[in-house]
Amino acid sequence: MNDEDRVSVLLVDDQPARLLSYEAILDSLGLDLVKAQSGTEALHRLMEREFAAVLLDVNMPDIDGFETAALIHRHPRFEKTPIIFVTAVHVTDLDRLRGYKLGAFDYVYVPVVPEILRNKVLVLAELHAQRKKLERLNRTLEQANAELGALNTSLQAERARELQALNEVLERANAELAQRNAELVREVAERKRVESALQEADRRKNEFLATLSHELRNPLAAVSNAVRLLELVPPTDPQSGSARQVLGRQVGHLVRLIDDLLDVSRITSGKIALRKEPVDLATVVARAVETVRPALAARRQDLDLSVSRGSMIVDGDPIRLAQVLGNLLANAVKYTGEGGRIRLAIERAPEHLGEAAVIRVEDTGIGIASDMLPRIFDLFSQADHPPDGQGGLGVGLALVRELVALHGGTVAASSAGAGQGAAFVVRLPLASARAAQATNAAEPGARSRAGLAAPARRVLLVDDNRDSAESLAALLTMLGHEVYQAYDGPAALAAAPNWLPDLVLLDIGMPGMSGYEVARGLRADPRLDGATLIALTGYGSAKDRHESRAAGFDGHLVKPIDFDALEHIIGSLPPRAPGRHSQAA
Repeated sequence: MNDEDRVSVLLVDDQPARLLSYEAILDSLGLDLVKAQSGTEALHRLMEREFAAVLLDVNMPDIDGFETAALIHRHPRFEKTPIIFVTAVHVTDLDRLRGYKLGAFDYVYVPVVPEILRNKVLVLAELHAQRKKLERLNRTLEQANAELGALNTSLQAERARELQALNEVLERANAELAQRNAELVREVAERKRVESALQEADRRKNEFLATLSHELRNPLAAVSNAVRLLELVPPTDPQSGSARQVLGRQVGHLVRLIDDLLDVSRITSGKIALRKEPVDLATVVARAVETVRPALAARRQDLDLSVSRGSMIVDGDPIRLAQVLGNLLANAVKYTGEGGRIRLAIERAPEHLGEAAVIRVEDTGIGIASDMLPRIFDLFSQADHPPDGQGGLGVGLALVRELVALHGGTVAASSAGAGQGAAFVVRLPLASARAAQATNAAEPGARSRAGLAAPARRVLLVDDNRDSAESLAALLTMLGHEVYQAYDGPAALAAAPNWLPDLVLLDIGMPGMSGYEVARGLRADPRLDGATLIALTGYGSAKDRHESRAAGFDGHLVKPIDFDALEHIIGSLPPRAPGRHSQAA
């Protein structure tokens, strides 16, 4: 291939290491690879020659990839030059739409898959080479037409011969074009196949995460129940009490990791929905602080709370807002050494900055390096290892950012450097005065319903996991309830009419007969009209809760269950009808 036929590709990235990696991936294609380390340099290189494609980094210091793309396509010479954006961060649908409006041909995500990048660039390079070949052919045709016109005046016979030769050239060109069109059709079909495969892989990933969560929650339920049993029994020695606390903390840690993974999957796929209501941030703070108190006590850390006087009401999901503060506090606890200090402050933003609540979480921990700060909220990003050596998945802060954004707020991190501690600031828009009044009016009623007593009840516990069933049954028995255990659906349906339970705790994912089928069978028996059905499952998505309600369940508890929530359910059961159990076996 001579220099005229050699195809050029422009590689633009501010990181030399990435440029080298792109060069190594594309080297086998035999292309003329030209590198640029900024948008400005890229524009200079474009003025020097013609490129088949531009591989363009989205995030660059002087002008970013989107701005560079706009400048390139604004020039008449380059308005049709294909651009492949390279990005190391998740691109939102709006950013993707913006990129395509700017003329993006496609996106490639870091870490780059070499085969995918080579194929994308190869298609553009071949298209460019074919276009140049057609241009040369057009010039040849123009020249032939000129010669034909000159010969026409001198010799008709020669004109016929030249026309015949030209037709032969055109036939060959058409044959080549037809062949290339067929190749393009195959390439488009292959691209659709790859896109379909990627969508299927994403679907399987979500299914895998849900299945993994369910499979992990079953053994965790048994362990959690066993820990709760130990809490009800006085420790025989200080070491057993300490071991019990360790078990409780680690089970809670595992449950949070599972929940975080599922939440990340839901957010990235756009499947998370907020249940918004007027919420007093003081209530959210109390709930979040309770989740980290055991960890604070274990590390002998001090927590300073500072909440401005007067209620601050936001329109939000109380569970998700508590998750935001809980994640920030848990992060501070993890990265602060033993005996350290953590401060949580909530105040109103100054009036000139708008009606907003400002939540600040500060710690005296290991701090955040300056090069890490821009990436601290990225998915799977982690700072230095915490003092106790126990890391995580790097999803907690990513969840914080996404959940805060869903509430119309912002979150930012700052640190003076290593060993100087860190601070995280969340801004949330305040609700209207009418919503605040409605929340304040509702609080006394909510408080009056708390602390319901739980008289002895008959419970039918159905779970094919015997460890989980027996440990939960032991807990309920210690609290004075009568418990009958069944380990499959048919046994539960056979026992229920004789046992006449007040409450049925029913596992969903049982082999043979699922919990949904058992629930429908129980609801069809008029002798069990007074029974309350609660689903026990490792699946907790909105879809799973909807399916359990449709099957006749009154409630839905995710394993390992929140025992306080279960006690509240038992305490809220309607009074037992007189003589209801007089004929029970």
